[in-house]
Amino acid sequence: MATEQQKMAKTGGIYIHIPFCKQACVYCNFHFSTSLKYKGDVFAAIIKELELRRDYMQGTSIETIYLGGGTPSLLSSDEIKQIFETIQKNYIVDKIKEFTLETNPDDLTKEYIRSLRNSPVDRFSIGVQSFRDEDLTYMNRAHNASQADFAIKAAQDAGFTNVTIDLIYGTPGLTDTAWKNNITKIRELGIPHFSSYALTVEEKTALHHAISKKKSAPVDPAQSAGQFEILMEQAAAMGFEQYEISNFALPGSYAVHNTNYWRGLPYLGIGPSAHSFNGTARGWNIANNIKYTESILTQKKVPFEEETLTSVQQLNEYIMTSLRTMWGCDLEKISSNWDSGAAEEVEKSSHLFQEKNWMMQDGNKLILTTAGKLFADRIAAEMFVG
Repeated sequence: MATEQQKMAKTGGIYIHIPFCKQACVYCNFHFSTSLKYKGDVFAAIIKELELRRDYMQGTSIETIYLGGGTPSLLSSDEIKQIFETIQKNYIVDKIKEFTLETNPDDLTKEYIRSLRNSPVDRFSIGVQSFRDEDLTYMNRAHNASQADFAIKAAQDAGFTNVTIDLIYGTPGLTDTAWKNNITKIRELGIPHFSSYALTVEEKTALHHAISKKKSAPVDPAQSAGQFEILMEQAAAMGFEQYEISNFALPGSYAVHNTNYWRGLPYLGIGPSAHSFNGTARGWNIANNIKYTESILTQKKVPFEEETLTSVQQLNEYIMTSLRTMWGCDLEKISSNWDSGAAEEVEKSSHLFQEKNWMMQDGNKLILTTAGKLFADRIAAEMFVG
């Protein structure tokens, strides 16, 4: 039986990973390099990979393009245009709805923004993280609070109204009052969408090392949980919908690329460490700039691994991603795309969480309550089938 993902595979997206940054944020565990020595080679390999992997999205109209990283705003407007022209030549692009560029505030000078007006970019994702210099210094961000404020206003003044920012909570020293002020800035600046994440300590990061050596204060889970609750309450009061656990939008301003990911649509990942999904299998490129570049430019071969998902794995992914959204987990969809027995099993496993008031059932939809969103990952894991 065809899965829901396969039925919806008429549209999809392309994610392109730009693995370079000016400096390393203490919390980041994404693949990147602070040396720009091989930027030209990696860019050439990315262009070549787009050509080599055209068949991956065969028959699929590209709806979204997302340049992430790393720091994609290290690319020039001409390089971004070259990426788009390569996609135009090799993919179906008659349904493009969104072209997002992740940017750092310090890169968004008036000159750079002006150059992007003639590019296909129509959405900025600005890595603000905080409007407090104390937090930015702690994170080792390359910008300061005034640059963040300037970048947002400059982008809006230039006509880029589709802007989203990232904010981080749970940072040591971030009081609840200061966190509320961070959130309030979103309304003051007229930003229609934002993403917000708890500061997490990942292994092999500078933050993990500093905390383990007692050179930095540990992250307090109670502080993070409390500030997540503040976030949900204040965002709702400002008219934002929490359409996914970490994403908030004014009505009609949802991120198309991210929403399609949660809906299970296919996407092609280009660049070192980028992941792809075609509905039934996941693939991931090697997370090494030199090996990636050599394989593509010398051998004309994309260095990636792939894993085919079983029907049960596909169902569990649906449970996990759907429960993170305000639309919830659709039991009718599970019944029609997997089987009625699976739907019954999922519904039965939800009863415990409904009793705890962590979940509600609205017809065939299972939806997390505000209290339940604090335990989203745990709830999903305990509802997995098989």
